[in-house]
Amino acid sequence: MTTDLTTGTWALDAAHSAASFTVRHAGISRVRGQFDSIDGSMVVGDGKDDVKYTATLQVDSINTGNADRDNHLKSGDFFDAEKNPTITFTSTEVKGDKLAGELTIMGITKPVELDYEFGGVVTDPFGTKRAGVAAETTISRKEFGLTWNAALEAGGVMVSDNVRITIEAEFVAPTA
Repeated sequence: MTTDLTTGTWALDAAHSAASFTVRHAGISRVRGQFDSIDGSMVVGDGKDDVKYTATLQVDSINTGNADRDNHLKSGDFFDAEKNPTITFTSTEVKGDKLAGELTIMGITKPVELDYEFGGVVTDPFGTKRAGVAAETTISRKEFGLTWNAALEAGGVMVSDNVRITIEAEFVAPTA
């Protein structure tokens, strides 16, 4: 499957990629959002499992479809985008259907493991070689310093601790 990959640095095609999240709100529903500004790469070495991924998300590009909520998420209550402008991920190992790496949010770096799917390699109608990857994990936002919350009158809290992160990435092969 990954044997079709050309050795070298593949660029993330941001127009065909997404970094999104889901978090439970008020214990009764889910809020979804994404980061509209993402960058990254896939570096392919000589061995079939010698693949490394990097991703950088611009916190200021957070988009939940609600400007007031987005501004609150960018504030010091959550990401403090002015002091912590990026979220980064660097992989450390690909092993079957798992992708291990280091996730940095708010200047705090933690190891994470994502469910991983390599989507394959194709050449598009314009002659560009492309590869697709999908990955998902759930993190504790508190472990990354995202601790703001509000108690609900009926019990529970406004924002759950667990955040589901989903990455859909498309990479473009290096040119000769």
